[in-house]
This record gives sequence, C-alpha cells and structure tokens, in this order.
Amino acid sequence: MTNFDTAKFNKKLKKKIKKSMGSKKNVNVKTSSGLYFMGFIGAAIFYVSTATDFWVGVLGILKAIAWPAFLVYEALAKLA
Repeated sequence: MTNFDTAKFNKKLKKKIKKSMGSKKNVNVKTSSGLYFMGFIGAAIFYVSTATDFWVGVLGILKAIAWPAFLVYEALAKLA
C-alpha cells in the first residue's frame, strides 16, 4: 500500500486550480451572458410578434438589444 500525503495532494490541487483559473477575476461572466441572451431572444420574439409593420419589427429588434436599459430606467423611476 502507498501512503497518501494529504499536504502534497492539497498543494498540487491548489496549483492546478490556480493554473486553470489564470487571471480570470469574474467567473460568472458566462452565466450572465447566457441570461442576457435568453432575455434578448424573449424580448425579440415579443416585439417582433406584436409588430404591425416591417420597420416596427426592426425597431423591436433594436429594443430587444437595449431592454436592460429600459428595465433599469423604469425601476429607478418607480423608486424615485
């Protein structure tokens, strides 16, 4: 049987984790990007499905890109 050296294992594990993380400071970027993309798709479907004209649909796509700004503006307007 081999002796298991916990300290050596932990040291190697920390080194591998540090190497794999690199200089990344914000790990949740992928999650928030995915949520933004899902929100964009939902908003685009909503705005385009309610469009009565082609150019209103194009405006809907632009609104879908900027929907977080509308959300924050309305939230702050309600708080004030």
